[in-house]
Amino acid sequence: MAGRSRLPHASVRARIAVLFLLAAAAAAGLAGRLAYVQILRHHHFSSLAMEQRLRGVPADPLRGPIFDRNMNELAVSVSSDAVYVRPAEIPDARETAAILAAMLSLDYDDVLERLRRPQAEVWIKRRASADEARAVLEAGLPGVYLAQRTARLYPFDGLAAHVLGIVGVDNQGLEGLELYYDDVLRGTPGRVVSERDAAGRVIPIGRTDYVPPVDGRGLVLTIDAAIQAAAERELARACIATLSEYCATIWMDPRNGHILAMALYPGFNPNVPGDYPASVRRNRIVTDQFEPGSTFKIVTAAAALEEGVVAPDEHFFDAGYIEIGGGRVHCWRGGGHGSLTFAEAVAHSCNPVFAELGGLRLGPEGFYPYVRAFGFGQRLGIDYPGEAGGIVPVPGRLAHGEILQWANVGFGQGIAVSPLQLVTALAAIANGGVRMQPQLVQGIFDPATGRVTPVRPQPVHRVVSEATARVFLEMLREAVETGSGAAAAIPGYAVGGKTGTAQIAEGGVYTEKRIASFSGVVPVDDPRLVGLVVLYDLKPRPAYGGVHAAPVWRAIAETALERLGVPRGDSVPDEAETALVRVPNVQNLPVAEAEAVLRAAGLVPAYDGSGTYVLDQTPVPGARVPAGTAVALDFWEVPDHWRGPATVPDVRGLTLRQAAETLADAGLVLEIDGEGLAVDQNPPPGETVMRGSRVRVRFAPPG
Repeated sequence: MAGRSRLPHASVRARIAVLFLLAAAAAAGLAGRLAYVQILRHHHFSSLAMEQRLRGVPADPLRGPIFDRNMNELAVSVSSDAVYVRPAEIPDARETAAILAAMLSLDYDDVLERLRRPQAEVWIKRRASADEARAVLEAGLPGVYLAQRTARLYPFDGLAAHVLGIVGVDNQGLEGLELYYDDVLRGTPGRVVSERDAAGRVIPIGRTDYVPPVDGRGLVLTIDAAIQAAAERELARACIATLSEYCATIWMDPRNGHILAMALYPGFNPNVPGDYPASVRRNRIVTDQFEPGSTFKIVTAAAALEEGVVAPDEHFFDAGYIEIGGGRVHCWRGGGHGSLTFAEAVAHSCNPVFAELGGLRLGPEGFYPYVRAFGFGQRLGIDYPGEAGGIVPVPGRLAHGEILQWANVGFGQGIAVSPLQLVTALAAIANGGVRMQPQLVQGIFDPATGRVTPVRPQPVHRVVSEATARVFLEMLREAVETGSGAAAAIPGYAVGGKTGTAQIAEGGVYTEKRIASFSGVVPVDDPRLVGLVVLYDLKPRPAYGGVHAAPVWRAIAETALERLGVPRGDSVPDEAETALVRVPNVQNLPVAEAEAVLRAAGLVPAYDGSGTYVLDQTPVPGARVPAGTAVALDFWEVPDHWRGPATVPDVRGLTLRQAAETLADAGLVLEIDGEGLAVDQNPPPGETVMRGSRVRVRFAPPG
């Protein structure tokens, strides 16, 4: 019995020993783990604990400035106040919400919802005015604080708005260059960090850190603010006067692809972008595409000259139409132009000649490479978001009708292009045949050093030879001096250009709506400026580019040439010709203006019937005739509702648009002088004139 009683005691002692060893091992493990956590991983877990207690408010960097080419500020960043709350510190959410909603002009329910969020800090209003910030500060509400944030400011309001774009409330680029160069402009945010308890309250003796933001870099644009302002002013006047749906213009230095101005009407103010629909903010010059009409003939002509399938003095006969590829292409002029050279076909924009070049002489396989080489049917690579590539037919895709298809392309139908592509194509010819990549930014500005890192111009490739470019520029010069571009002529400068008029297709069907355009280059002998003006869905008739777009082009070009310091030339007449008078080009001019020009030259205007705009003249422009010679004028045919007499309405006291609409209802066209309200007009109210006539109205600020 005694021996048996010892066994349990031995067993118990063994078990106790095992338990002791296990406990010792566990204690050693815990001690080891504690040593690992407290010693080896001390820094790591201390950092995690600090991160849990440290909560911060972002410190915005200053978004980089945007300058024009002459370092005028177009966009800057300024400090502004923002209101935020710490919900854990607010004793009465309803009362605080009511006070904040009233002070900050916010919705009460929205503010209350923000105050009840389970977050340490919540933004209430990111851009508070100075008066609102002062009211919040004076109220001294528990848990309500002010923070310094940055706000984007555009000093010239709507100037170059479609180029600059807009930013969001978090200082991020949303549209335009602000979006495209967001990584450059935005900078790196900083933070103001303070130590807080579990409820989100600041620990009075806790740690506070400040991580300073890094300001963004700036942009130096190719845009010239003075040229941009002139472009916007003249475009707005034309768009209002013609009651167009929208109007666009773009101007480029052909030598380097620098865009000097890019404007649209209607415009918008980027300081308050929410006041305008997205459709108004869209930069249609880059993002939209349309059938160009006759302005595309510059591509057809340059390609045909380069390929040697036509010569400037080659003769054609225009009967008013051409049968080609199973279809018929009509000339815009009833009865056609008769016998004319290719240079005259360019000057008078003869559709059948260009249909023959595109469909037969060049043909799809010969024409297509030039269309692509000029940059159509693809993105040009401009430093701007949302660029459209356009639509170009590809040879070999049609079993039937391909010749007719490319005949239509020859005079600008059946193809979709952007205004940017059109002006870039003409710039390539003006640059001796070398296409440049269009460019809006010429340098990156470092605010810390004041240095500008240049963005170099990028040649793309040669499209046509220098000889072809030179020959065709002279033909464009004739188009202004003797053809449909007369209204673009500028005294003292050799201007070359091409008018354009295109039908607007809707739902696959051509409508009665029209696009009037003019694309020009100046001076022809040493090109410094290429520009395009587009009036979309203008209302007056005739709706030709030479009538409505060319005068706008001339007005902008004159300002730009003066701004660029391009001197006017002096023409000295030959001694043998001093006894003769050079017949001026008055085609597409209003009748009254044409008469004044002819009489000033010592000539006598003569015509049968009546009209509003000159279609043709005899003797032809440029002819040398004795003083006193009669110049016979023919007039444009217009729709019935634009024919006959009209009584001039009284538009005094009306705004620009009201005056334009009132005159349009009477079949008349507004000619704008000044801004504000109408104070005077010529012809005066009640006078009878021909429909389509221009009424010059002087506007002045009210009061």
